[in-house]
Amino acid sequence: MSKKYSCHKISEGKAQAEVIRTEDRIMFYQVRPEDGMMEEMNHELEGRIIARKVLVFPGGKGSSVVQQDGLYHLDRFHNMPAALIIKNPDPVIVAGAIIMEIPMVDKVDPAFYETVKDGDTVLVNADEGFVEIL
Repeated sequence: MSKKYSCHKISEGKAQAEVIRTEDRIMFYQVRPEDGMMEEMNHELEGRIIARKVLVFPGGKGSSVVQQDGLYHLDRFHNMPAALIIKNPDPVIVAGAIIMEIPMVDKVDPAFYETVKDGDTVLVNADEGFVEIL
């Protein structure tokens, strides 16, 4: 049985994919572009693939240059996340999501974070303002 949660659209679009979540902030420059694997030492997602998944995370870290460069290279290798669900958006991540055309939402109903698990399939519908665990 699926469950829908309200959210706020940051970057338009829809995507359905497997969830990967972390409580650590993300520096996209530390994600290997060739396969989308997190390389940052001691990161909760170290060694895991974020490519083509719905990334649930608190926010970004690092300078605007390394963030945008990281996103650019992930896009170049077609290894971007399918969608971004972010708790604390910043202008750099927002600009990257819009430029790279990645659906991105925030202000998701708090019950979503209590329910969603790694590996769940989620539909992010930024256009209509909801996230659905399928």
